Amino acid sequence: MATANPKAAANLTPRDTAVGLVLAALIVGSWLVLHIGAIFVVDWTAPATWPWIAPVIVLQTWLFVGMFIVAHDSMHGALVPRHPLLNEWIGRICVALYAGFSYKALYESHHKHHRYSGTPQDPDFDAEFPRTFWPWYGTFFRRYFGLRELIVLTVVVAVYALILRERFPTMLVFWALPAILSSVQLFYFGTYRPHRIEAQPFTDRHNARSNDFGWLLSLLTCFHFGYHHEHHDKPWIPWWKLPRYRAGLLVER
Repeated sequence: MATANPKAAANLTPRDTAVGLVLAALIVGSWLVLHIGAIFVVDWTAPATWPWIAPVIVLQTWLFVGMFIVAHDSMHGALVPRHPLLNEWIGRICVALYAGFSYKALYESHHKHHRYSGTPQDPDFDAEFPRTFWPWYGTFFRRYFGLRELIVLTVVVAVYALILRERFPTMLVFWALPAILSSVQLFYFGTYRPHRIEAQPFTDRHNARSNDFGWLLSLLTCFHFGYHHEHHDKPWIPWWKLPRYRAGLLVER
């Protein structure tokens, strides 16, 4: 399963790997700190904490998105390109924390998405509703959230319920809700907008388009994954370098 990406290994330097690992550690570490603090530490019954509820949910949603994007880079061998086993295990940890996903299943589906992008063979595409958000999201959700994920999350929820007792609602507010919101965010900016059928046809076989967001908005919406045509064109480029590639500042070796 742990296979190297020759393009990533040829084009990404040890410094790129170090930057990617630091950013991955910041994203996952921040998610863990916020997760533990919000669910186990903070007393949300105190009125002084109420103004922080919405910002914490928004931030945790964004960090969930970031954690999935880290795993996504892992699937393309772009996180630690010269150490495929480490690269894979970071991805496995991220998708497990995200929703108990199988890394192997996501890996196979995502590479199939790249091979058949925007066609009925694409597991991320809904050929029946190629323009409509909610039906397509429903199809997307059902394809990726199966019995395995349901069993894993049921066990996790049961354990949290035993540990938290009267604090159990905090788990629903600061873990379950951000996870669901992040799936909508990832789908909207990383699948629906780039691959939906519009009056203007796609320009090439990737059947993907990019948004025109500036650097900050691109980061906040989907960790630059909205620069989606660039990603399909050069899948080995890690998320944080996509703005440079879009600006014509990266040259493939």
